[in-house]
Amino acid sequence: MKQIKSLGCFFAIIFMVLFTSCADMLMGDEGKYDEDIYLNYKTKTVLELPFEDDWYIVAGGKSLELNHHFMPNRHQRYALDIVHIINRRGNTGDGTKNEDYYCFGKRLNAPGDGKIIAMENAIEDNVPGIKNSKQSLGNYIIIDHLNGEFSFMLHLKKNSIIVAVGDTVERGQQVGLAGNSGYSTGPHLHYHLQTTSSLTTGVGLPMQFQNYYADDVFTERGEPITSQIVRKN
Repeated sequence: MKQIKSLGCFFAIIFMVLFTSCADMLMGDEGKYDEDIYLNYKTKTVLELPFEDDWYIVAGGKSLELNHHFMPNRHQRYALDIVHIINRRGNTGDGTKNEDYYCFGKRLNAPGDGKIIAMENAIEDNVPGIKNSKQSLGNYIIIDHLNGEFSFMLHLKKNSIIVAVGDTVERGQQVGLAGNSGYSTGPHLHYHLQTTSSLTTGVGLPMQFQNYYADDVFTERGEPITSQIVRKN
């Protein structure tokens, strides 16, 4: 458990510095309006966790205390940051190389049925601890679920995406590998759901996944939160 807490701190320190000064931005008129509408939103898409084996929720939930994404960006308010773990550890070695992290190069799947409408596959992976602020999404996939919901999978490994724009994908189908590209301090998956395909106009949506375990407790339909270890049924 000590290793997991250290891994969470690795991301949390960076996020705290970046976002603490923005704490008042969420609850303006626009932020409060979004929260009133979407806080209890029920996901239309049948979603499953987009990975295999055990992963640790570094950030997730419906409050700033649980989830740094909750402010200031409307589009990713309910986003998850997730890392693969083995025996409750996130990495081996000293963590200075991407290959030290169990997450790096791990299979990622489509969380739900849909169509690939945008992607990037050629961004270099970062050295851990050094972010790419010029290409913040890194290598990414956007899936249109054809019902007003759009999945965003960010920070994938360079040249690992095996689908193309226009492809139809099915839930559980492999789409790429976890990486450390874009505005990322270390290998992880950032995943969120929103109302449009645009980061400018989209509003973040809560995500309910089906049939998974959270801390070894089976969940038929639920929303992972910070510090949980989750895996597919």
